[in-house]
Amino acid sequence: MGHLVGKDIYKKLVQKIDAQAVRVPLNERIYNIVKALYSAEEAEIYVKMPYGLSTVDRIQKITGMNPARLKNLLEGLSDKGLVIDLFIDGEYNYMPSPIAVGIFEFTMMRTQGDLDMKTWGKLFHHYFEDGSLYKANFSKGEQIGPLRTVPHEESLADHVEILDYERALHIVESADKVAVGLCSCRHEKHHAGAKECDVPLDTCLSFGMGAEYLTRHNMAGEVSKSALKENMARSREYGLVFQADNVQQGIASICQCCGCCCNLLLGMNKYGYENAVVTSNFIADIEDEKCTGCGKCAKACPINAIEMVADGDPNTKRKKKPEINLELCIGCGVCGLDCKPSACQLIPRKKRVITPETTFERVILQSLERGTLQNQIFDNPENIGNKAMNAILGAFLRLPPVKSALMSDALRSRFLGAMRAGVRLQGKDFLTEM
Repeated sequence: MGHLVGKDIYKKLVQKIDAQAVRVPLNERIYNIVKALYSAEEAEIYVKMPYGLSTVDRIQKITGMNPARLKNLLEGLSDKGLVIDLFIDGEYNYMPSPIAVGIFEFTMMRTQGDLDMKTWGKLFHHYFEDGSLYKANFSKGEQIGPLRTVPHEESLADHVEILDYERALHIVESADKVAVGLCSCRHEKHHAGAKECDVPLDTCLSFGMGAEYLTRHNMAGEVSKSALKENMARSREYGLVFQADNVQQGIASICQCCGCCCNLLLGMNKYGYENAVVTSNFIADIEDEKCTGCGKCAKACPINAIEMVADGDPNTKRKKKPEINLELCIGCGVCGLDCKPSACQLIPRKKRVITPETTFERVILQSLERGTLQNQIFDNPENIGNKAMNAILGAFLRLPPVKSALMSDALRSRFLGAMRAGVRLQGKDFLTEM
């Protein structure tokens, strides 16, 4: 890494990406990715941008760049998914894309422009294989991630209560706009020559503001709700896992994932980080009296959480029976989809999983866990005062007792309430609704 000199704009770019809600350790593999995706001028704008959503006027004041040139660059970066633009209060606001959900997904979902997908797919695949991204984000028992498992309702046991934000079909029905795009993980594996399954690529579903952003930038195509439901029915036949935007309100997407391609599921399957996937509030259970020992549930499980073991009961004809690893089970319900006697079903977990209400809350909690929350509070990287306060607050928030206290059931709600109040004082009410 001797070539990454201190003034190298691409090194600074990686450091800026790393300072967001998903950590990105600097190494040669991520360096090669950003150099392939960003021009030097685009990298400089990204580095100088505030971390949060900002108007062109604010970004111009911070960067000192010619307004027309700045606007052109921001629009180009948004078309490539390297910057996120959202239309709020009558004008576009811009923020630097995190690595996920952001730079990776939007790059591999692009359908128009000068696209070098084969190169990008190989670069991303090479980077994920390194394992450093998983270690940086999941090695300390983190609970908050960008996506959460949504159960297949057909696998729920009788009389099990399920909330609306946990129901895939309710998410579809309540959306004002729906779209379908390419699965970034499966597309990456395809171009890297590592796709082992025959699952189609068009399995990334988006809703509302997410659908608006993706369709506007030609990363997805708007479809009818009936077409979207047919897409989901096809995914049930393939035994795919539903993973939704990890929020209760304003859900922007549902991924339909296979265990061989999904980079989050591979975080469990290949790298052993059990918290790489946020589980549903349900867990698989076998009703022994109904089970025939066919083994279909074990074969279907996308994260190998079910093993067929010898059945020592002399009163049964089964040679083997399924045994569920409750530490691994993500509560997706794929195991129960093809269980004819309905012996394999989902039941409620003993303790409910933390699901942030809004994107604002998710980013706050995710950043707190990963030691970058200070960047969301003092978000101007070009301001000396912000840099000083950033360093002081960052050191405080990284103290294990402080982090544990703010994430605890006792203080989490009060902490998030204080953060929402602080944002409103800055006149950014829209952030708390995201």
